[in-house]
Amino acid sequence: MARDYRKEYDNYHSSPKQRANRSSRVLARRKLAKTGAVRRGDGKDVHHKDGNPKNNSRSNLSVASRKTNRGVSPGRPRIRSGRKK
Repeated sequence: MARDYRKEYDNYHSSPKQRANRSSRVLARRKLAKTGAVRRGDGKDVHHKDGNPKNNSRSNLSVASRKTNRGVSPGRPRIRSGRKK
């Protein structure tokens, strides 16, 4: 069965909560780009240490590789919701 991306967007990605989370993530990246920590196309992600995309305090943000930030590694356990334990 083929994946229905349109339905996925309508049911999840366009919800007000997810739009707010995405907006906050974009603002976090802009904040670090302004300081020169990340650049477009550098293969890096902005990592929220507490797993909360809405907490954009400078002490909560760091730069991580995409592999480290998006994957599950032994030092960074995940629970079902995707947030850190």
